[in-house]
Amino acid sequence: MTDNMAYTPAYRGSKDFTQHQVPTANANGFGAAADDYMERGIDLNEQLIMNKPATFFFRMNGDAMTEVGIHSGDVLIVDRSVAIASGKIIVAVVNGELLVRRLQLNFNRATLLAENSRYAPIEITEFSEQYIWGVVTCVIHV
Repeated sequence: MTDNMAYTPAYRGSKDFTQHQVPTANANGFGAAADDYMERGIDLNEQLIMNKPATFFFRMNGDAMTEVGIHSGDVLIVDRSVAIASGKIIVAVVNGELLVRRLQLNFNRATLLAENSRYAPIEITEFSEQYIWGVVTCVIHV
């Protein structure tokens, strides 16, 4: 036996499924009449956070990313476990300054691009002190 599954005769409703599993759940037969009253509300933690221990919230302060819809006062959800790749919006510390920028990787060069024409691109060199906090996965407009 590869899988030991215990089946119970009692119907427990759909509370055992998370919201990510519901589209793939196989519902056969008729549901119980009480299921309409047992459904959970929308949990934003399940919808917006994929890796809870590696995720933090960050409030945007500035107008460097206004052309992509990130405005001052917005709450950013930042995931440290998402792989850093060219084109992603990241939160980084460069030479002591905390920045939210789009990362552009070329052959042996990295550049941080602002999505506002008032700001110049920031070239990351081997001599600059940089630390990437994580990748922005979601923006909540407040």
